[in-house]
Amino acid sequence: MYHILVVDDEEMIRRLIAKYAVYEGHEITEASDGMQAIDLCRTGKFDLMIIDIMMPELDGFSACREIRKFSDIPIIMLSARGEEYDKINGFELGIDDYVVKPFSPKELMLRVNAVMKRAAAKAQEAPAPVSSEPEHEIVELGGGGLRADLTARIVYVDGKRADMTPKEYDLFFYMLKNKNIALTREKLITEVWGYDYFGDDRTLDTHIKLLRKSLGKYADFVVTLRGVGYRFDAEK
Repeated sequence: MYHILVVDDEEMIRRLIAKYAVYEGHEITEASDGMQAIDLCRTGKFDLMIIDIMMPELDGFSACREIRKFSDIPIIMLSARGEEYDKINGFELGIDDYVVKPFSPKELMLRVNAVMKRAAAKAQEAPAPVSSEPEHEIVELGGGGLRADLTARIVYVDGKRADMTPKEYDLFFYMLKNKNIALTREKLITEVWGYDYFGDDRTLDTHIKLLRKSLGKYADFVVTLRGVGYRFDAEK
């Protein structure tokens, strides 16, 4: 099935994950700290990485930041803490999912499968063949201060390019294409994360916060609809 790199300084945690992963048919390689994880990712081929935050030598955040410089491997982050700051920091680094300890190994395997399905679907999305430079679809709001190039997946805020994570782009462009429409939480999660998303729906709220931060003074374009979801208000 998948070759998974499990990174945790606690051998018991690694063995527990390995036990269930092998039962599901996956191959496991283990690492006990962030430095090992970086070295293994540079020299080996893995389909997915499960990595803890608090580790000796190099913590999970720092390891992920370094790995993202040369690899887009799907990452599930583990943490004994469920603070929103940790989740935001992880998603800003481009992780795909976040699991709080203690966790259910069966649930973790479901998350592995969900993350890998999304990765496979994204990899199969082939760009349309073109014989010349395509005409870019540009959307400008806020008097031109907020400019989105939907074709190139680039966003400019007052002339400066916004540094968004891939999932922030997905969320922003989906909301932009459905501007002035009330979007339920369920609809956003289904369309942006996939119908088979298995995880905490607070992940949506975390990404909305990240998106608003990236939009700067145009953050209030993303309107919260209490008890419903969100709306991208293009009339602001």
